[in-house]
Amino acid sequence: MKQAREDIRNIAIIAHVDHGKTTLVDELLKQSGVFRANQEVAERVMDSNDIERERGITILSKNTAVFYKDTKINIIDTPGHADFGGEVERVLKMVDGVVLVVDAFEGAMPQTKFVLMKALDLDLPVIVCINKIDRPEARPDEVIDEVLELFMDLDASDEQLDCPFVYASAKEGFAMLSLDEEKKDMTPLFETIIDYIPAPTGDPEASTQVLISTIDYNEYVGRIGIGKVDNGSLKINQEVSVVNAHEPDKIKKVRINKLYEYDGLEKVDVEEAKIGSIVAISGIADIHIGDTICDTENPQAIPFQKISEPTISMNFIVNDSPLAGQEGKFVTSRHIRDRLFKELNTDVSLRVEETDSPDSYKVSGRGELHLSVLIENMRREGFEFAVSKAEVLYHTDENGKKLEPMERAYVDVPDEFTGSVIEKLSQRKGELQNMTPITGGYTRIEFLIPSRGLIGYRGEFMTDTKGNGIINTIFEGYEPYKGDIAYRKQGSLIAFETGESVAYGLFSAQDRGTLFIGPGEKVYAGMVIGSCSRQEDIELNVCKKKHLTNTRSSSADEALTLVPPRILSLEQALDFIDTDELLEVTPESLRIRKRILDPTMRKRANMNRG
Repeated sequence: MKQAREDIRNIAIIAHVDHGKTTLVDELLKQSGVFRANQEVAERVMDSNDIERERGITILSKNTAVFYKDTKINIIDTPGHADFGGEVERVLKMVDGVVLVVDAFEGAMPQTKFVLMKALDLDLPVIVCINKIDRPEARPDEVIDEVLELFMDLDASDEQLDCPFVYASAKEGFAMLSLDEEKKDMTPLFETIIDYIPAPTGDPEASTQVLISTIDYNEYVGRIGIGKVDNGSLKINQEVSVVNAHEPDKIKKVRINKLYEYDGLEKVDVEEAKIGSIVAISGIADIHIGDTICDTENPQAIPFQKISEPTISMNFIVNDSPLAGQEGKFVTSRHIRDRLFKELNTDVSLRVEETDSPDSYKVSGRGELHLSVLIENMRREGFEFAVSKAEVLYHTDENGKKLEPMERAYVDVPDEFTGSVIEKLSQRKGELQNMTPITGGYTRIEFLIPSRGLIGYRGEFMTDTKGNGIINTIFEGYEPYKGDIAYRKQGSLIAFETGESVAYGLFSAQDRGTLFIGPGEKVYAGMVIGSCSRQEDIELNVCKKKHLTNTRSSSADEALTLVPPRILSLEQALDFIDTDELLEVTPESLRIRKRILDPTMRKRANMNRG
């Protein structure tokens, strides 16, 4: 007999990137008394990972819980980026409703559509929270219309369309049910969650069933499975079976050693968890997302949707440059292999495959950001390796035709730059779908473009729009191959010999293009030191010193004026490299190099390829 458990609510906070989900969770934690009155609390306390804090984005979904009156509200903070969409799809299985956060100025964005579609597909009730209403340019009334239009576009039912709207400023710490109410605190949002989100239901007398929706990892206890108790209860020392709907043959008996529930930011040991509780279970060695923990007598798996497939891949290769092993702690293929396979413990959208070479691994993910976050994490941990240019993963249809992943790109740009953006995206095989003016002298352009057309474009886009453009993409599906794309208009400036760069050599090199290095840097033959102003590659000697003679020229005392080098970030370097180049990644440096360092062998390979 199914029963509702009235003292619990399970919600996920979903939104487009940067609409204020994590800040909203901060406020709910503060106002529910999780922190002591005098406790120092970091901003965006849920973004615990360094890269999340620096970039201001959420990468992994996080669990927390707050108490409001006598009700425990389990909250899951989800990522907004399309590259981490796999995280959103899974965690929605654990909740009974969602709070959709929409920026009062930006309105409904591509990722708003993606996360809302996932919630509506699962028939989850939605509370719409119009956030940042304290922004001077906020336009809450228009945004409500946009959100309702989005609901209709996604074929929402009448009940789903009749959802409550809450106006809030997570930064200022207040929520209101109408715009002319007094600004106090978050109580209206708490009350709406209790009233509108249904209590979790399940059969307390039935056999145990817990679907694992997220995996956490801890050096001391290994893998931690996180899921909701759907039926029955789970106790310490209980013997259970682990089964999976997609692997009917998998049945493994285990014992529950440790059981936790969430309280604020802490995990608290519990003896027993009942229906509706979100629990963390440690001590099961190879537990995976999609596994069901159930009764040994009656092992029934809960169905679970497949995780979306990766769309791009790159090779992670042991660094073999002349400077290899000088800056990193972990440099061998065994180190790199172990670290990549360890990442699979928590990142379900990632794939790692061994290749023909023992020194190279093919790593596939949901987008460039997804893979660049992994690269950045590894270099901070002391790894040194090389990566190849990102390439898309093709499929073939039943007639043997080549299919490629497509993205829908939404671009917001100031009106004066629309022409150059449309021209660039069209060159990359993009098809213009829609163009609408939006407030503030901006235009929103919608393109359908192959995923490979976007590889290496973001840096160019920021230059073309003087940093004022916003580009958002969402995976659309697979379509027939659209033809070849010329990625890069410029060639590379390549160091001719190994040594240390000097001002005299760089001074004569800077006329040929844009330099990536300054004087006093280690270089080696085959290393890319800049981008050429023309399409071909040029080899230069930047270690060349001026010959000393006993004749003084009139200009000898004039100092050489060097143009400051363009220092590339990790994303810019990944965007820049061509298919015959690698990016050498160490904890201290990022160096671009030719795959084949020897100039004669490189020319021979190019002739064979041409």
